[in-house]
Amino acid sequence: MSHGEQFTLYTHVGGPNGWKVAYLLAELRLTYESVFFDFAKKDQKSPEFLKLNPNGRIPAIIDHGNNDFVLWESNAILLYIVEKYDKEHKFSAVTDADKAYQNQWLFFQASGQGPYFGQFFWFQFYHQEKVPSAVERYKGETERVLGVLESVLSKQEWLVAGKMTISDISFISWNNGAFKAILGDDYPIAEKYPAVYKWHNAMTERPAIKACIEQRTSMMSH
Repeated sequence: MSHGEQFTLYTHVGGPNGWKVAYLLAELRLTYESVFFDFAKKDQKSPEFLKLNPNGRIPAIIDHGNNDFVLWESNAILLYIVEKYDKEHKFSAVTDADKAYQNQWLFFQASGQGPYFGQFFWFQFYHQEKVPSAVERYKGETERVLGVLESVLSKQEWLVAGKMTISDISFISWNNGAFKAILGDDYPIAEKYPAVYKWHNAMTERPAIKACIEQRTSMMSH
């Protein structure tokens, strides 16, 4: 293998979706090199990257340990990594039923949490015109998604199989953003969604994930 690290991860310092892949790679102690794109320079739209990901978005990976296999879409990457490298099922489901539930939550994260939280963030901070109705809508959807999670996590510690899996990991990055930047420092997350708050903190206090979060915080401060 000509590369020093097993994986190349194309990502972005502020973009949540790349970090969820970093969390899993770190937890599984798989070595990787992060290539951080500058969105202002449209690195993600370069001809070189579009050959890897025609969608021109992050993240994407190259698995140098598997004939330079290329994959994009963050939750598809999570599934690929556990199917190929989590043989002990430390972070993945085992039974057919639990695998189905795992997919259910990965799809909910990709179709529910990511888009709604992202649109809330966009209309709150980046849209050129103030559109109060859009902010209100996506804040409501953000709270609805948190409510769905709360309804389940108030009855069980983890989403699937009684342990932390990629289903849980997939939610960390956007929740980090929602709890602070999107909803605001004075939003009563712990009071409104205590089970979600406890679940989130249980994951972000894990050494491997905590180190990734600290790396991101340090890079963003610079």
